[in-house]
Amino acid sequence: MRYPRLYGNKPLMKTLQTSLPGVLIIEPRVFGDSRGFFKETFQAERYRDAGIELPFVQDNHSRSSRGVLRGLHLQKRHPQGKLVSCSRGAVYDVAVDVDPASDTFGVYVATELSEDNHRQLWIPPGYAHGFCVLTDVADFQYKCTALYQPEDEAGLIWNDPDVGIAWPVDTPALSDKDQLLPSLRDIQAGCP
Repeated sequence: MRYPRLYGNKPLMKTLQTSLPGVLIIEPRVFGDSRGFFKETFQAERYRDAGIELPFVQDNHSRSSRGVLRGLHLQKRHPQGKLVSCSRGAVYDVAVDVDPASDTFGVYVATELSEDNHRQLWIPPGYAHGFCVLTDVADFQYKCTALYQPEDEAGLIWNDPDVGIAWPVDTPALSDKDQLLPSLRDIQAGCP
């Protein structure tokens, strides 16, 4: 756990290491009172101190309903690092190592991101990413380090038994595209 900057004697954010190299859970400090709350969702120097040094070039916002599963996505030739959070509702968020040359190939990290816990997940370039909505509605934000390029899309099938993600839903609502993503074995064999 790292505490890069302090406000008074309290950290502005906690950075929690995960079992995947470079994947971080970030807990920003939330200043709240009877009027509501305030938090910094990004500050370049503070996030650089935590090891997030790539520039962000695109922000995305998605809204989904309960049971929707988006993912697991990545870009092959133009990989995106993603700093993700959920500003409304809650999601089960997942990052998977899909690099066959990696010691953690097929390993995943998952955490709940919600409007209540204010957590963020940093997924460095090269990992597959996806999430499942746990509440009636969820608003999900992504800060990305590379532009979206549809012709470069790749991914991993959500229910690959070799990965064994403990999704909180048995029959998610999936896009047609996400139902056709390859397995970990296909990725290892070099299949698209």
